[in-house]
Amino acid sequence: MASAPPPLIFAPARRLAARQRMLALQAKPDAPHYLIDDMIEDMLERLAFLRHAPASALVIGDWTGSLAAALGAQGADVTMAEPAGGFAEEQPFPFGPFDFVASLGTLDTVNDLPGALIHLRGALAPGGLMIASFPGAGSLPALRAAMLAADGERPAARIHPQVDVRAGGQLLQRAGFADPVVDSRVVEVRFRSLDGLVADLRAQGLGNVLARHGPALGKAARESAREAFGAPTVERFELLTLSGWHR
Repeated sequence: MASAPPPLIFAPARRLAARQRMLALQAKPDAPHYLIDDMIEDMLERLAFLRHAPASALVIGDWTGSLAAALGAQGADVTMAEPAGGFAEEQPFPFGPFDFVASLGTLDTVNDLPGALIHLRGALAPGGLMIASFPGAGSLPALRAAMLAADGERPAARIHPQVDVRAGGQLLQRAGFADPVVDSRVVEVRFRSLDGLVADLRAQGLGNVLARHGPALGKAARESAREAFGAPTVERFELLTLSGWHR
C-alpha cells in the first residue's frame, strides 16, 4: 500500500516565488546575507575539523557562490543546485554520487523533510558526508511576539513551524545516516524597526510561504506589531545543523 503524501504545510509556488524574489533583492547593493555567510563559515570549519576533503560536492542553496568557490579552490568538482531554478529536494536527485553534499537554508520549507533527507543521503557516495543548516526552533521570538500582539485574541498562522535539535536527530536516524550529529547556534541581530527585520527576512528568502497563511495585517494591526516589537530590538536566529555519513 502506498504511503500517504506528507501534509501540505508550505506552498511550493509561494516558496519558489520567495526564492526568486530573494535572488532579485540580493542583486541590490548592501543586501543582507549574514545568515548564509554564517552557515558557510561553519560548514568550512566542520570540513576542516573532520579533515574531509571531498573530490566531488553538491551544494544546494548557496546563492552567494562562496561555499562552491571555497570547495573548488580545494580541488573539489562542485555541482550547484538552487530551488529558485526548479531543483526539488523532495524528489530523487538527477546527479551524483558525491563525496560531500551541503544544503544551506532550504530544508526548513520542504513539506517532506524526512524524504528530502533520504534523497540527500542517496546523493552521497560511500564514505560521503552531508551537512545541512537552516533556521530552527527558537528563531524569531521577537517577531512571533509582535505578530501575536497584532492579531490579538485570534492569532493567525504567520510564523513557520520549526525543527528542534531532538527532532533533527530523529530525522537523521530515520533517513539512515551513520554517526548523526545535530547542534544549534544562535545569531543575534539588532534591528531599528520591525520593518527592517521584515525586509531582511525577505531579502534572505525567509518570508512566509505557508500554504494556509493568515490574512494581511490591517493598518491598526501593523501599528500594534511595530509597537510590540519596539526599537531597537535584538532578534534571535537559531541555526540548526544536521550532519551524517553514508557508510
